[in-house]
Amino acid sequence: VSANPHVRDKASTHSIMLDVIIALLPATLFGFWNFGVKAIINTVICVAVCVLAEYVWQRCMHQKITIKDCSAALTGLLLALNLPPEVPFWIPVIGGLFAIIVVKQLFGGLGQNFMNPALGARCFLLISFAGIMTNFSYNGFGGSFDATTSATPLAALKAGEVVNLKAMFLGNTAGTIGETSALLLLVGGVYLIAKKIISWRIPVCYIVTLGLFVLLFGGHGFDMAYLAEQLCGGGLMLGAFFMATDYVTSPITPKGQIVFGILLGILTGIFRLFGGSAEGVSYAIIFCNLLVPLIERVTT
Repeated sequence: VSANPHVRDKASTHSIMLDVIIALLPATLFGFWNFGVKAIINTVICVAVCVLAEYVWQRCMHQKITIKDCSAALTGLLLALNLPPEVPFWIPVIGGLFAIIVVKQLFGGLGQNFMNPALGARCFLLISFAGIMTNFSYNGFGGSFDATTSATPLAALKAGEVVNLKAMFLGNTAGTIGETSALLLLVGGVYLIAKKIISWRIPVCYIVTLGLFVLLFGGHGFDMAYLAEQLCGGGLMLGAFFMATDYVTSPITPKGQIVFGILLGILTGIFRLFGGSAEGVSYAIIFCNLLVPLIERVTT
């Protein structure tokens, strides 16, 4: 136990995780409406597998059972929101097991993992099952585009095609279950900042830095429409507000959070504009997770 003074706060792991889940509900429910029954089933599988995997592991290892803190459920929800809606049902099973057992529990459980478990699992699935994880066709309840469409708006933008900015902002587009509606993700992010669950520094520095990078190196000059499309597309809002701000894998120092956000924006810009993929949020966050100890050391 550390010496006095001690900080007294009513917040607990359970209440924090529950607030994040509440903030994700608008985008989650929209994803269900947009993509249909399969999105609902895959989300339920993800959450159930993560919670069950944590329970079984801790029971077998004779550890304290911590599933009531909702951290495993949140990991499952975040992983589900990062999956294409049409993936086969065994994909969330493998992803959930990898997130909880490999990324979280093998490194000591909550508070000890060196990268975000949901993103670690998503990147593992992207590498292992690239074809399945990049197939964004769907037949949704609310979807108005053809089921054979497979390119996300960000991929279309990278290919030089015209995209619908309004659809990207509202969410009626192809993509993963939870990333399509920039508006609802922003609503959830503002909720977390207002509740002081997360700091504004990481998401704001992340988004602003990426915006500046796009304007300087995007090849479209100071085209505000292109900038808005880059900011609304892909998993930027989901990553910036809900995964880059993970307590365990982000800096705790104010200066460190600013540096972390800036690095995220630069890396995402490099991956998006100069890499082979149209997206780059997941890999940028995981790479920067590895730099957190160094960032905290130089900003303390």
